[in-house]
Amino acid sequence: MRAILCGANGAMGKLIDAALGNEVVGRVSIDGENNVPRTFAELGIVEADVLIDFSHHSAVSDVLDYAKKIGCAAVIGTTGHTPEEKALIFEAAKEIPVFFSGNMSLGIAVLCRLAKQAAAYFPDADIEIVEVHHTRKVDAPSGTAHMLFNAIKEVRPNAYENCGRAGEGKRTKDEIGISALRMGNVVGVHEVYIHTGSQCLTLKHEAVTRAMLADGAVDAARFMVGKPTGLYNMESILEG
Repeated sequence: MRAILCGANGAMGKLIDAALGNEVVGRVSIDGENNVPRTFAELGIVEADVLIDFSHHSAVSDVLDYAKKIGCAAVIGTTGHTPEEKALIFEAAKEIPVFFSGNMSLGIAVLCRLAKQAAAYFPDADIEIVEVHHTRKVDAPSGTAHMLFNAIKEVRPNAYENCGRAGEGKRTKDEIGISALRMGNVVGVHEVYIHTGSQCLTLKHEAVTRAMLADGAVDAARFMVGKPTGLYNMESILEG
């Protein structure tokens, strides 16, 4: 596999770089440190199978344009995209293979599947999602929390998000509360509470190190090599 890394000098970029070794054929990082090109224009045309982006969600337009230009797959590892940026991703998937996931962990993909199954078994239960991350994370709720909600919504089509519940008003039947906590150096914890009134089922995933996300990104990149045009995610890997 031949991979290009965008955000190569970031914490995640360095982990992915180390995991891929000589499979990395190009690097881009806005800071320009370590003699890494700042832009795709500086990088120039590089033949690659996949472009992995762990820079910032605002760079997604440039990332997708370059991937389309050289005809490679794109793995989008950033989160916090605006509706306009998501639209760009969905449009690009009509021209190239695009992997887009709110979390690169296979464990989170399993958690989403379990949460959806549990919600189907307990259709009248109250469901709450709680996520915890380090103090440096800028988007809240996390992309993973939204992933969990969207998975549950597949079996509860009337569900809607209530992010950071505040003020007066009773909980409604169709709401799913999402709470975001920011503290210390927590890599990432996601919990789903499914409460029937007589019992509570709790599903939890905890990221121990960020290497988990790097491993997931590498798995996603390898999965995308040779894939036809379309939109893929971690569920695609679970389905084989």
